[in-house]
Amino acid sequence: MTIHYPNGNQNNYPTKSHANSPAIPHVSLYGKRGMSLEEEINDSNAYYLAHEIAVIHKKPTPIQLVKVDYPKRSAAVIKEAYFRRPSTTDYNGVYRGYYLDFDAKETNNKTSFPLKNFHEHQIKHLKACINQGGICFAFLKFTAINVIYLLPATKLFIYWDQQFDGGRKSIPLKNIKQDSFQIKYQLNPIIPYLDAVDKMIAESGK
Repeated sequence: MTIHYPNGNQNNYPTKSHANSPAIPHVSLYGKRGMSLEEEINDSNAYYLAHEIAVIHKKPTPIQLVKVDYPKRSAAVIKEAYFRRPSTTDYNGVYRGYYLDFDAKETNNKTSFPLKNFHEHQIKHLKACINQGGICFAFLKFTAINVIYLLPATKLFIYWDQQFDGGRKSIPLKNIKQDSFQIKYQLNPIIPYLDAVDKMIAESGK
């Protein structure tokens, strides 16, 4: 089954109807080293969709085309474009009847995560989604040590608001370990983050 995404990526996974067939890993975990966090999430979302576990997609970036050239009848080249409005978060979708909305961030820092990686309009968007009963969070990847954490948005808000009252401009790694769910790599999906979402749902009592 070939799945097409707004960003143009394609992933091939057996559909749910083939779930009982002998499992043949589509690629080894070692072959996925060097992937960006976005690629890892997209790959995992493709697996969840193919197995009818969840429907989660990366949001297309809203842009306004200004100039497009057509060097060939079958191809178009964008020469000039601009963002129509600030983007909100990277991903949204539905899982077990719950609306999910989340962002994905990476840093080369080893001991803390800079809050400047987030923008005020993204925080406002996450707060608005939570007010409507959504399940919201952020992926924080420390690329230097290749570790991923899923930080619930309610925890992120605390650090975000504290920075305007004399608090730190970053979240210490030790705090992230306490307030987040570490997502450990596996084969299929490569980052099984819905396990952490299940825990968030259970803790919320929804």
